[in-house]
Amino acid sequence: MSIPTTNVTLQRRQVVTKILAARKDELVVTGLGAPTWDVASVSEHQNNFYLWGGMGGAVSTGLGLALAQPERRVLVVTGDGEMLMGLGSLATVVVQKPKNFVVIVLDNERYGETGMQQTATAFGVELSLVARGVGFEIARTIWTENELSEATNEIFTARGPMFFDVKVQASDDPMVLPEKDGLTLKHRFQAQFLGQKKSLSEGKQ
Repeated sequence: MSIPTTNVTLQRRQVVTKILAARKDELVVTGLGAPTWDVASVSEHQNNFYLWGGMGGAVSTGLGLALAQPERRVLVVTGDGEMLMGLGSLATVVVQKPKNFVVIVLDNERYGETGMQQTATAFGVELSLVARGVGFEIARTIWTENELSEATNEIFTARGPMFFDVKVQASDDPMVLPEKDGLTLKHRFQAQFLGQKKSLSEGKQ
């Protein structure tokens, strides 16, 4: 039996809009599916790196980026299904302790890509407790606008690593599909934060 979530009031795209409104030059890695569409709909930016099909790899990818670019804040925006597949990466984050790293989970308790089946979070699994259990000092579940406002301030100012599980309604928002070609995404991302001038044609040689 699932745990009812009638007290969920936050809308995923509004959550992403509020968080990214405070964005400056932060690097953003998105998990597959709706988190990618949400971020693209709000802030289609060359500092976005979309993991189209790499389920379970968002935190690991973001961690590598945070370690390689310690002066840049890195946000991972992903879903609960993707995060459940990559739970082991949270332990690696704590071992590495990147102060510039934030994980934001848009938790609608559903696998949106395969038919809206319930994930483990619908049955009582609390991702923020998992994160705290492996050693995240800042790890919380966000339910309300006030809690989201407080978390948004921390996301851009506090010392990481941080983990926020944001409970959102299971909604069917319009798809906003950004660039999908992996090489194009890689080279535009490199050019943006490394200042490289290599053209796409050169990068594909």
